[in-house]
Amino acid sequence: MNKRAYNFNAGPAALPLEVLQQAQEQFVDYKGIGMSIMEISHRSKEYEQVNDETQQLMAELLGLPEGYKVLFLQGGASTQFAMIPMNFAAGGRSGSYVMTGSWSEKAYQEAQLMGEASIAASTDKEKPLRMPAPSEIQVPADAAYVHLTSNETIAGTQFAEFPDTGEVPLIGDMSSDILSREFDASKFAMIYAGAQKNLGPSGVTVVILREDFAKQAAKGIPTMLRYETYLKNNSLYNTPPVYSVYMVNLVLKWIKEKGGLAAMERSNREKTGLIYSAIDNSGGFYEGLAARDSRSIMNLTFKLSNEELEKAFVAEAKANGFVGLPGHRSVGHLRASTYNAVPYESCKALAEFMDEFRRKNG
Repeated sequence: MNKRAYNFNAGPAALPLEVLQQAQEQFVDYKGIGMSIMEISHRSKEYEQVNDETQQLMAELLGLPEGYKVLFLQGGASTQFAMIPMNFAAGGRSGSYVMTGSWSEKAYQEAQLMGEASIAASTDKEKPLRMPAPSEIQVPADAAYVHLTSNETIAGTQFAEFPDTGEVPLIGDMSSDILSREFDASKFAMIYAGAQKNLGPSGVTVVILREDFAKQAAKGIPTMLRYETYLKNNSLYNTPPVYSVYMVNLVLKWIKEKGGLAAMERSNREKTGLIYSAIDNSGGFYEGLAARDSRSIMNLTFKLSNEELEKAFVAEAKANGFVGLPGHRSVGHLRASTYNAVPYESCKALAEFMDEFRRKNG
């Protein structure tokens, strides 16, 4: 292709062009076996190698210490909202939730269906939108776990630092910012992420689980909803989403080749800095929706003075090759999702377009 769209979709989202090209080359014949990887048995040595290598790459990139396992599940992060309390909030104990927006709210609602759930902190109704400081998070001593959403895709907010929850296990939904920056993964007893933003295509959900925490899980729940099932069978109890895991493998190799999480974070901050500068230096023409100390480096939310001007912005942007800029249907306004695979050139082009649109309409 001579020209690819400026893809700012929130998910499914941009994938690295190099990864897409490699997948294209191997699509019909994977490494000379005469079949696509989509056609081979998940019990074959070829797929088992992909499965094992992808787990190892994830552990390496996150710097996981001993005692963690990387699992591949299906059902998206939304299924994890129910699986977590089913497995870990048994016996009268409850999960404690940090409420920061739409996705933490959904997780909390699912936990309530399973039994008791408490709120450790809440900033999801505040304006401007923000994440709570670690000191604001009040953890009940008898909580089964604390759950937080590291990056709220719809709100455009992101934790700058994570709380220390002491003896209470910390669980993080990192669907929209996993592998985008350096952080201490050992703070978490569990991390999970739908793949369709920073890891690959939709269809696989990555779960990173500390083994001692996994041992606390309840037993009397359906087989496919028990983490123990995936731990015992190396994520191969049933047919996994073979092609999605293969694509995650290629994306993880791409991240490693680029320099790992340190390089991803430098790139992401440089890219988003261009767009935030266009917002902040617009004299009020554009207004960011997130508090500055909670701004996401993955999802940048902003608005214009009225709905008609926003519609004109989206229409003109679309005519110039920009995709995915309308805000989430639940909140409206505007959003640019700048995941790892979104090129610097796309962010530069958007910032320049924003400046030109302001000059013409300000």
